[in-house]
Amino acid sequence: MSNKRTIGMWLYKNGGGDAIGKKIIKKLKERNILTIDNINLRDAMARNKNIVHNGIKLNKLDLFFSYNAGEQTIYQTYLYQALNRIIPMINTYDAFALTEDKFQTSFILRNAGIKTADYRLFHRDDSQEKLHKILKKWGGMVYKPTNGWGGAGLTKIENSDNLQSLFPTLNQSNTREVFVERFINYDNTDFRVDIVDGQYVGCYGRKAGGNDWRTNVTSGGSVFMRECNDDVLKVAINAAKACGTDIAGVDIIYDQEKEEYVVLEVNGIPAFATPEQEKMGLNFNDKKIDLIVDLIDRKTH
Repeated sequence: MSNKRTIGMWLYKNGGGDAIGKKIIKKLKERNILTIDNINLRDAMARNKNIVHNGIKLNKLDLFFSYNAGEQTIYQTYLYQALNRIIPMINTYDAFALTEDKFQTSFILRNAGIKTADYRLFHRDDSQEKLHKILKKWGGMVYKPTNGWGGAGLTKIENSDNLQSLFPTLNQSNTREVFVERFINYDNTDFRVDIVDGQYVGCYGRKAGGNDWRTNVTSGGSVFMRECNDDVLKVAINAAKACGTDIAGVDIIYDQEKEEYVVLEVNGIPAFATPEQEKMGLNFNDKKIDLIVDLIDRKTH
């Protein structure tokens, strides 16, 4: 049996991603692993038992590494799921789908004994009475679409007026479920901890901008240097494991009322440090690349 292995890769190109991809390909080549790059499943077609992209039968690959958060479509993820029934994936489809859904992630984390914000999920038709009761009990909450990223669609609800303005949005929505979390009193900063293959990669902080409460950079938040303490690291590693992720970026905040660390989100496609962030001192990219290459090497044996 030949030791020659071939993987497919789809990694984002912006924010320094192009250079990261080239480094990964170079290091894999040193291990006799060939990489077919830029495999966008949007351009793939299923034909009988094969999924084909530019003449390449993807189901004959030794592994597919999918790492592009912003361009996923329903069609792509549908093929992603089918392909993962045949060959290894990083992340697996199940881990990808789980971390794309905020309720499913919180449900799994809670059952693994990992702290999250208190939450409720119920049918949209039951929303008005239940939301009023929850608001009265919690005093403040956040409505979250179960999917999406970058803070899009998050709505902070502090009083009845906020709640009333949410109902037209819910009524116009195609979704049938309503997901809300108790608003956590925190210092408007979080920890983003990167984990690959169960190992610590790096950590940085994010701070909400202006009067906003969201730390997401796409919502006006900013990145700053931040050390990861033992408690935060333990929570991050356990959260990544519970979600079955080979690669994860775990967002953690400190609940000042309950005096405990809480997982806000587990990201299955956490970005590498951008060139600008590297100049700030975020220097974990090389370690992350090495761990990913090790992971691919092991999974393709």
